Amino acid sequence: MSKHTPKIALVDDDRNILTSVSIGLEAEGFSVETYTDGAAALAAFGRSPPDLAVLDIKMPRMDGMEVLRRLRQASSLPVIFLTSKDDELDEVLGLRMGADDYIRKPFSQRLLIERIKSLLRRTDALGDGEGAKAEPIMTRGRLTLDPLRHACTWNGLPITLTVTEFLILQALAQRPGHVKSRDQLMDAAYDDQVYVDDRTIDSHIKRLRKKFKAVDGDFGAIETLYGIGYKFDES
Repeated sequence: MSKHTPKIALVDDDRNILTSVSIGLEAEGFSVETYTDGAAALAAFGRSPPDLAVLDIKMPRMDGMEVLRRLRQASSLPVIFLTSKDDELDEVLGLRMGADDYIRKPFSQRLLIERIKSLLRRTDALGDGEGAKAEPIMTRGRLTLDPLRHACTWNGLPITLTVTEFLILQALAQRPGHVKSRDQLMDAAYDDQVYVDDRTIDSHIKRLRKKFKAVDGDFGAIETLYGIGYKFDES
């Protein structure tokens, strides 16, 4: 992971969760900042962004969905959502709005810590790590991906992608015209020890298409092959 001490922001109106998770993260060597509502967290992020944020969805003043919506207007900060045990709608909406991952309450503290470590590793792989330095800028038709700078453009126009979105798009664009199954995209975007279901990948794909269509209404380079997977068409 990063050479500096990663700073994790925990945003939840349950002080017991904040206290217990903070202790666990600090024991793992993380720096932790806690917030009991979304508005306070968002204001603090503007002053000093964390390396990763864990957001509860249901909070007073400003809920996690609104925090994420505002964050994604100008930031690709890695975000993990905490969702209600049976609220699948929250999970789907969160992913479509740009969350990188989600965990259902009640959750294992060890699972959350492993998900945080996994997401930070993926972030580092696209940042200043040795792996990223070995990856050249990729150009596929009108698409350009720069792993070292975590930069993406379409027709020269910048598109802000989350870590997960970038990795999925990179996997698709590596071999234009070749179909990638959901399992292959999961392997590209997530560590082996992290399980995600098909819906997670589908939600990220929908988010990617929405972002590209915002700069090009005719965008159709990410194609769905129903029952098989997805492919990237560079023509």
